[in-house]
Amino acid sequence: MTIGHQESLDYDRLMREHLTRVFNERDSNARLKAIEEIYADDATLYESADSSVQGHLAINQAVDALLSSLPPAFTFTPIGPAVGHHGVGRLRWKSGSPDGPVGVTGMDVIHFVNGRIHSIYVFLDPPAA
Repeated sequence: MTIGHQESLDYDRLMREHLTRVFNERDSNARLKAIEEIYADDATLYESADSSVQGHLAINQAVDALLSSLPPAFTFTPIGPAVGHHGVGRLRWKSGSPDGPVGVTGMDVIHFVNGRIHSIYVFLDPPAA
Protein backbone atom coordinates (compact mmCIF):
# COMPACT_ATOMS: atom_id res chain seq x y z
CA MET A 1 0.00 0.00 0.00
CA THR A 2 1.39 3.39 -0.98
CA ILE A 3 0.47 6.37 1.13
CA GLY A 4 0.28 9.68 -0.72
CA HIS A 5 3.16 10.98 -2.78
CA GLN A 6 5.89 10.69 -0.15
CA GLU A 7 7.49 7.74 -1.94
CA SER A 8 8.02 9.84 -5.07
CA LEU A 9 10.34 12.21 -3.19
CA ASP A 10 13.85 12.56 -4.60
CA TYR A 11 15.55 12.26 -1.22
CA ASP A 12 19.05 12.64 -2.62
CA ARG A 13 18.27 15.86 -4.51
CA LEU A 14 16.28 17.41 -1.65
CA MET A 15 18.82 16.60 1.03
CA ARG A 16 21.80 17.74 -1.06
CA GLU A 17 19.92 20.98 -1.76
CA HIS A 18 19.40 21.39 1.99
CA LEU A 19 23.11 20.91 2.62
CA THR A 20 24.27 23.19 -0.20
CA ARG A 21 21.70 25.99 -0.15
CA VAL A 22 21.37 26.21 3.64
CA PHE A 23 24.41 24.87 5.48
CA ASN A 24 26.97 25.96 2.87
CA GLU A 25 25.39 29.36 2.20
CA ARG A 26 27.22 32.18 3.99
CA ASP A 27 24.88 34.93 2.73
CA SER A 28 22.09 35.11 5.31
CA ASN A 29 19.53 36.59 2.86
CA ALA A 30 20.18 33.93 0.20
CA ARG A 31 20.01 31.23 2.88
CA LEU A 32 16.70 32.54 4.21
CA LYS A 33 15.26 32.49 0.69
CA ALA A 34 16.33 28.85 0.31
CA ILE A 35 14.85 27.97 3.72
CA GLU A 36 11.55 29.59 2.75
CA GLU A 37 11.49 27.54 -0.47
CA ILE A 38 12.41 24.10 0.85
CA TYR A 39 11.33 24.08 4.52
CA ALA A 40 7.80 23.96 5.92
CA ASP A 41 6.72 27.12 7.76
CA ASP A 42 6.84 25.31 11.11
CA ALA A 43 10.06 23.38 10.41
CA THR A 44 12.21 22.49 13.42
CA LEU A 45 15.99 22.06 13.54
CA TYR A 46 17.25 19.74 16.28
CA GLU A 47 21.00 20.30 16.66
CA SER A 48 21.59 18.31 19.83
CA ALA A 49 19.73 16.63 22.66
CA ASP A 50 19.01 19.98 24.28
CA SER A 51 18.99 22.44 21.40
CA SER A 52 16.24 23.07 18.88
CA VAL A 53 14.78 26.01 16.98
CA GLN A 54 11.57 26.35 15.00
CA GLY A 55 10.60 28.52 12.05
CA HIS A 56 12.42 30.00 9.08
CA LEU A 57 14.02 32.96 10.87
CA ALA A 58 15.18 30.91 13.87
CA ILE A 59 16.68 28.21 11.64
CA ASN A 60 18.45 30.86 9.57
CA GLN A 61 19.86 32.44 12.75
CA ALA A 62 21.03 29.04 14.07
CA VAL A 63 22.83 28.26 10.81
CA ASP A 64 24.30 31.77 10.78
CA ALA A 65 25.69 31.21 14.29
CA LEU A 66 27.13 27.84 13.27
CA LEU A 67 28.78 29.17 10.10
CA SER A 68 30.20 32.21 11.89
CA SER A 69 31.96 29.83 14.31
CA LEU A 70 33.65 27.93 11.47
CA PRO A 71 36.56 29.02 9.27
CA PRO A 72 35.35 30.70 6.04
CA ALA A 73 36.57 27.84 3.82
CA PHE A 74 34.71 25.13 5.74
CA THR A 75 32.05 23.40 3.66
CA PHE A 76 29.68 20.51 4.18
CA THR A 77 30.03 17.73 1.62
CA PRO A 78 27.76 14.69 1.21
CA ILE A 79 29.25 11.26 1.82
CA GLY A 80 27.41 9.09 -0.69
CA PRO A 81 23.79 9.46 -1.72
CA ALA A 82 20.90 10.25 0.57
CA VAL A 83 18.37 7.50 1.07
CA GLY A 84 14.87 7.55 2.41
CA HIS A 85 11.38 6.14 2.51
CA HIS A 86 8.01 6.98 4.06
CA GLY A 87 8.88 10.67 4.21
CA VAL A 88 12.12 10.25 6.17
CA GLY A 89 15.60 10.51 4.65
CA ARG A 90 19.19 10.46 5.83
CA LEU A 91 22.36 11.95 4.43
CA ARG A 92 25.86 11.39 5.79
CA TRP A 93 28.22 14.36 5.43
CA LYS A 94 31.68 15.63 6.27
CA SER A 95 32.90 19.13 6.92
CA GLY A 96 36.25 20.81 6.65
CA SER A 97 38.39 22.99 4.45
CA PRO A 98 38.50 21.77 0.84
CA ASP A 99 42.28 21.22 0.95
CA GLY A 100 42.53 20.28 4.61
CA PRO A 101 41.59 17.42 6.88
CA VAL A 102 38.00 16.55 7.66
CA GLY A 103 36.96 18.52 10.75
CA VAL A 104 33.76 16.67 11.59
CA THR A 105 31.45 14.04 10.16
CA GLY A 106 27.81 13.44 10.84
CA MET A 107 24.40 12.72 9.47
CA ASP A 108 21.18 14.61 8.93
CA VAL A 109 17.89 12.77 9.35
CA ILE A 110 15.05 14.72 7.79
CA HIS A 111 11.29 14.28 7.93
CA PHE A 112 9.42 15.62 4.92
CA VAL A 113 5.77 16.69 4.86
CA ASN A 114 4.16 17.53 1.52
CA GLY A 115 7.56 17.55 -0.17
CA ARG A 116 9.06 20.13 2.21
CA ILE A 117 11.46 19.72 5.12
CA HIS A 118 9.54 19.58 8.39
CA SER A 119 12.11 18.30 10.91
CA ILE A 120 15.91 18.13 10.73
CA TYR A 121 17.86 16.05 13.23
CA VAL A 122 21.63 16.67 13.13
CA PHE A 123 23.85 13.88 14.46
CA LEU A 124 27.57 14.53 14.93
CA ASP A 125 29.92 11.56 14.94
CA PRO A 126 32.20 11.28 17.97
CA PRO A 127 35.81 12.33 17.31
CA ALA A 128 38.11 9.55 16.13
CA ALA A 129 40.28 8.14 18.90
